[in-house]
Amino acid sequence: MQMNMVSALNSALDAILKENENAVVLGEDVGTDGGVFRVTDGLRSKYGEKRVIDTPLAESVIIGSSIGMAMCGMLPIAEIQFAGFMYMGFDELINHAARYRSRSRSTFTVPMIVRTPVSGGVRTLEHHSDSPEVYYSHVGGLIVVEPSSPYDAKGLLIKASRMKDPVIFLEPTKLYRLFKQEVPEEPYEVEIGKASKVSEGDDLAIITYGTMVPVVKDVVAQKKVSAEVIDIRTINPLDEAAILEAAKKTGKVLIVHEAQLGFGAGAEIAARLAEKAIFDLDAPIMRVGSDSLPYPFPGYEQYYIPNALKISRAIDKLLSQ
Repeated sequence: MQMNMVSALNSALDAILKENENAVVLGEDVGTDGGVFRVTDGLRSKYGEKRVIDTPLAESVIIGSSIGMAMCGMLPIAEIQFAGFMYMGFDELINHAARYRSRSRSTFTVPMIVRTPVSGGVRTLEHHSDSPEVYYSHVGGLIVVEPSSPYDAKGLLIKASRMKDPVIFLEPTKLYRLFKQEVPEEPYEVEIGKASKVSEGDDLAIITYGTMVPVVKDVVAQKKVSAEVIDIRTINPLDEAAILEAAKKTGKVLIVHEAQLGFGAGAEIAARLAEKAIFDLDAPIMRVGSDSLPYPFPGYEQYYIPNALKISRAIDKLLSQ
């Protein structure tokens, strides 16, 4: 069935609620309104108000309550309307959700999911366009996932619902309705911690994820370069083996992400390549990302986030070395 990312996520939530009677969806406007982007549309009428819960406008309460529910045997799937609002629950995520399994020597697990739209390119305000993946990846105990396609979104969310650890599930706003793809109606899993090989190539490897995956695909197709494109899909844990394999195969690596360049996921990937594949590379590792500044007002975002021209120029520079 052809689905965009919104309908694929809705299908995944439907499957999770049907499969697990202890699963609940909670968040601001997720029930009656079906979520700010309609990801939870129709779920309340199907499963009732006790399983699809409209909460107060209090992110710390949403996340804190989810931790308590998870520790008591439930599977809470919390929605935070925009990534910039998740910081209100940062303390709960970092000091509690991420640590309880270790703190209790696995006496307690915290199976929960926090979903939130991320990244820009759709002319929203600054607190609606954050790319916060490294904040949560830096902390041991949190799994961080960011799909780039409807198929991956559904499979990764279902897989996340069957894990014992907290999952931060980042959904690129720009990709919600950007394109449709064939997605099975029945439940299926996409492995967390396993990258996807988007295309085969020999000239260079491009490591990317999230909103940049379709942009990279378009640039590679237009330039007709032989690029091994890897969508990491999971920022933490990182599929190091897939990245090293692509680097050793091509000898040249370009890392592309929308998040700010400084101290970003690309820096971690580059460091691992430098440690474990430096003698297999023919040129310095290159990165393309947003400027290390707060997200700008909508009229300036086209100058801030990476675009096809910036990626194309980086490819040319790398191939010339």
